[in-house]
Amino acid sequence: MTTKDDDSVLVVQDDRGVVTLRLNRPEAFNALSESVLARLQAELDKLARNEEARVVVLESTGKAFCAGHDLKEMRSQPSLDYYRKLFTQCASVMLSLQRLPVPVIAKVQGIATAAGCQLVAACDLAVAADTAKFAVSGVNLGLFCSTPAVALSRNIGRKSAFEMLVTGNFISAAQALQKGLINQTVEPNQVDACVAQLVDSILAKPREAVAMGKQLFYRQIEVGVAAAYEQAAQTMACNMMEASALEGVQAFIDKRPPQWATP
Repeated sequence: MTTKDDDSVLVVQDDRGVVTLRLNRPEAFNALSESVLARLQAELDKLARNEEARVVVLESTGKAFCAGHDLKEMRSQPSLDYYRKLFTQCASVMLSLQRLPVPVIAKVQGIATAAGCQLVAACDLAVAADTAKFAVSGVNLGLFCSTPAVALSRNIGRKSAFEMLVTGNFISAAQALQKGLINQTVEPNQVDACVAQLVDSILAKPREAVAMGKQLFYRQIEVGVAAAYEQAAQTMACNMMEASALEGVQAFIDKRPPQWATP
């Protein structure tokens, strides 16, 4: 089922648990206006409660993936309270992507700059066309990309992240792959197939195991190694009590494919 108005800033499609969120402001390079952020937040809140969702694909219409915040909108309301509210709203969307119980894949066909690059970094996985480019270029306008820095520095090495932030220079898809910002880069006409292959691989795994694992993955990153092992051990113990894990282990012992219940 597809939900779309002619002037919709976000197109939502659910194909048997594979949910596509498509930014749809090509004339504005899919900039994250207040309305886009509000729609994204509303859909992510729904997805957090949707037990039939298995994977989310975040993509865009047009040549650009996302050019960051809508600078014209930002400049029209120069007040500290407004900017605090706007950047808090954006941070909430980024955290919601991370907190979803299902993997989120960024499908990047064009440039991703500033908060658009942050959006890629906030997704769990990313596939990009080899013609795509990435930058956190706010510093070129006198605005250091502080909020994008949070996601960027949790994806790539410190010195690489700081170089991008302090120079504002673009990096290629190949460089983004080498730095760890994206998972794969392919020719533009192969992006759909590459994402589909990744989606199929995720769909072949038990949803509850992926959900538990994703939650633990991000939680353990933010704590010390001893606490990380403690939390990971508890998660694995709980995971082992799930019917899918018990069946998977038994199938391995029996040397047969696991027979998981269809979600």
